[in-house]
Amino acid sequence: MDGTREWRVEVSQEWDVLGPFPIHAREQHFLSPAFPLDLSKNIDLTRTYPSAYADGGYISWSKASSDEHGNLKVSHPNIRWEQLRATEGWAALQHHNVLRTYLTVYPPVSNQQSTQADPRLCVECLQGAYFSILPGDETTWTNHVSEWHMGNVYALEHAPVQFVSLPTSPCRAKATRYQVVLCGPYEIRLFGDPRSYNSEHPILSINFTISIDTPPLLATSPYLSTPVLHAPAHDVIPDFIHGRPFSSTLGIGLRNVDFCRNTKSISGWWTVVSAAISPCAGLRLSLCNLLTAIRLAPTQTHVLTLEFQLDSGPIPTDITELPVDITISPFHDESACSDVDEQQIFRVNVPIRHIPMWTSVSYTAIRATYNLGFSNSTIFLVLPPRYPNKEGDGGLKEPILALHGAGVDIINQTFWADSLPRQDRAWVIIPSGRTSWGLDWHGPSAADAFATVTALHDILCTGFVDWVYPRDTKLIVMGHSNGGQGAWYVASRWPDKVKAVVAAAGYIKSQAYVPWSMSRFAHFIDPALRAVLETSLLPDDNDLFLSNLVHTPVLAIHGGADDNVPPWHTREAVSVLRGWNQDADVTYYEEPGQPHWWFEVLKNTRVQAFLDRVCCSSYGAPKTKCRKFTLTVAVPAESGPMGGWRVHALEVPGRLGRLEVYENDEGAVNIKASNISVISIDLSKASVNRLVINNQSIAHANAKAGTIWLEQDTNRSSTGWKAVDSYAENFQQPHGRAQAILNADGIIDIVIPSLHHSSELSVALRITHNLRTYHLLDARILSANEAENGLACGGNMVVIGCADTLLVKDLLRRSQSEWSHEGGAWVLNDKKFDNPTSGLLFLVKGTSSTANTALFLQSSDPGGLERALRLFPIRTGVLVPDWLVVDGRADRIGAGGTEGAGVWGSAGRSNNGKWGFNDRMSWFN
Repeated sequence: MDGTREWRVEVSQEWDVLGPFPIHAREQHFLSPAFPLDLSKNIDLTRTYPSAYADGGYISWSKASSDEHGNLKVSHPNIRWEQLRATEGWAALQHHNVLRTYLTVYPPVSNQQSTQADPRLCVECLQGAYFSILPGDETTWTNHVSEWHMGNVYALEHAPVQFVSLPTSPCRAKATRYQVVLCGPYEIRLFGDPRSYNSEHPILSINFTISIDTPPLLATSPYLSTPVLHAPAHDVIPDFIHGRPFSSTLGIGLRNVDFCRNTKSISGWWTVVSAAISPCAGLRLSLCNLLTAIRLAPTQTHVLTLEFQLDSGPIPTDITELPVDITISPFHDESACSDVDEQQIFRVNVPIRHIPMWTSVSYTAIRATYNLGFSNSTIFLVLPPRYPNKEGDGGLKEPILALHGAGVDIINQTFWADSLPRQDRAWVIIPSGRTSWGLDWHGPSAADAFATVTALHDILCTGFVDWVYPRDTKLIVMGHSNGGQGAWYVASRWPDKVKAVVAAAGYIKSQAYVPWSMSRFAHFIDPALRAVLETSLLPDDNDLFLSNLVHTPVLAIHGGADDNVPPWHTREAVSVLRGWNQDADVTYYEEPGQPHWWFEVLKNTRVQAFLDRVCCSSYGAPKTKCRKFTLTVAVPAESGPMGGWRVHALEVPGRLGRLEVYENDEGAVNIKASNISVISIDLSKASVNRLVINNQSIAHANAKAGTIWLEQDTNRSSTGWKAVDSYAENFQQPHGRAQAILNADGIIDIVIPSLHHSSELSVALRITHNLRTYHLLDARILSANEAENGLACGGNMVVIGCADTLLVKDLLRRSQSEWSHEGGAWVLNDKKFDNPTSGLLFLVKGTSSTANTALFLQSSDPGGLERALRLFPIRTGVLVPDWLVVDGRADRIGAGGTEGAGVWGSAGRSNNGKWGFNDRMSWFN
């Protein structure tokens, strides 16, 4: 490309560095990413800043240089890290840096392009937390609100291109300089112990590169010749066996590269009209059945989900690409263009892989796909058993669900599938968890794992009937590292679904992996507020739920020389489990001298003997009729039954619920319920002849009912319990944390005031980018007017602004929310939040016609909206309960700058299913 005729950009390789500052692993979501800088003022490179890590208590600016490829290494060898480590361990090695450099944008020499739209930046920020592009002239910063873009912290392999608008229009006559400010935290989970790479001090490694994306000249057509491009890294393609797709779902990655050319009108938006395979391919496709059109905003990456038609014939194995013709139409003025002359057709050649049918001696890990909620195509791997149902004795056994470790790409990195033991009569299912990091196998990542089991059953029923297992099968859960932690998590939250567990090198919980003892907010926060905020971590604390595994066979494994996840984590988990039941069927094996990973960690005779034992035995119930166990629950919606007993609602959400069950030989059951308000008993799994709960004898329906429902009788003067014939209302219970917005069965709707250029649109585009980067979830941006007119997809919804719209008023009314917007301020429980710097997040119970669950992001100014955006719960470990309000103080003191936080109260008959204010688990400043 001739650099004199196109826009070009140069990034300085010299960086100014300020750090290190103590911080915990997720604190940058509360703090300003530029902490301790105030970006409304000039940056003073001569100033010093307090830091507990430095001799004398103050640090000054230093320098670092990147190479020509954008690789940047930042370290502070002058800090006495060994002294800090000696008392604070890994917590002291985690720290925060703020970095600054310059970029220069050069205009083309020719002035032909002077009237076109501004160029935009294509940014790749690997292992950096946040970055912002600021005007070069610091005197303009007083009134400038920095837009913070989330980096690709985990260096995820399928992240979409990140387009970033310049903060001011570049000069057409000369070069324009801008500044780049980058937040670079050192996290142990990302970079490890420095000793693992032979260093005595932590070394932060970031890759930061910028290129420029230039709009072409406007000729006779107002549109780009190819406004939507194929994004092959986002394709979701099943393998082909015998010329037929192993599964019917196909995903094609699309990227909208069009420009919004006029800030006063809607332009650059495109709608997918149709998709079809060329007739010569011999296959037929259909768009998935969505209630609304598939629309791509400018810069958005989206996966088009299609289904192969079952009546399609096989294709020859020499065909390795499928030509798919996609028709798109421009969208403007909040209406899709129906003019055929403005529609465009482009072809995508989808690569396909043919693999041979497996045999008892040879196989290939099979790429399978399924469709999450008719809109999100998802990929997973399976290892077939050696023998089908019809051969030999016993039939197929329970599938093995194998959960990978953090950063493992199951498709492009074959070592994980190769390290798993193929079974004679059991499928090995390898879910992705949505991405190589996912959500640590919690929440939506666990849901993805379970969904792959159902998806494979459905696939086998259509084309491989001799290899089918029951749809309601139990599972054996296996995992390593983050997947080992995930195995503990999945098994202890859904004990009746899991027959046995093999957990290798798993950590107990994030706060135990790297303690929060060096967090900044701890020096400023009210202990009562801290307790409320930390309820959002409660559902992930595996050690608190090990009571649920007392009747589940467990094989726990750890390398004795593991320097990534210390062996004490597994030792302690086994110890806690035995604390609940000294006779629990749990075996711990520590492999002397082995590191965090070795190839045979799960592929060995010990593991296979354990699998053979549990597969050949009946572990559906304890060995004797006498049953005693404790079911521990934090979020009923994300927890399953144990021995047929299930908790559906807590008395006080945000606190643990425990159900202690004792059954004698005659079927008499004595229960102690702590912080529980609704229970069900599946009589096909539990025998109940006489029932006592909290010393109260309960008369219940006969066994013909199939299920006994028990609920607290709130009509009595003293707390009591009663049996009911059913609990048909099935009230949606509060989730306890904003992260529930990620539990999406389909496309997430993001609603903004209008589709015109605005700060709300900028926030929506960044959320859309982050959802696809970190969770491979698709979102659709729509206006409040469109949502009011019934054009929402009906899944989860994010509402940005729109406070005075009919949509918001209707959502709040129908959900019975206690939030209201009065006189320009948000109000909860008579507390008015009118601080101009505040950012608010709160969950609203779903309404059947509009959304399942809605998350509101609200503010009174753009700065507050930026704070709310940074708290959007993309990653695990962010302290955001059901509702949270922070103000400008959070930029300096993190969570100490909270104005209010809380967990909603339980929904039930007594309050008609309302998520009410929960005085016992809320805090106001």
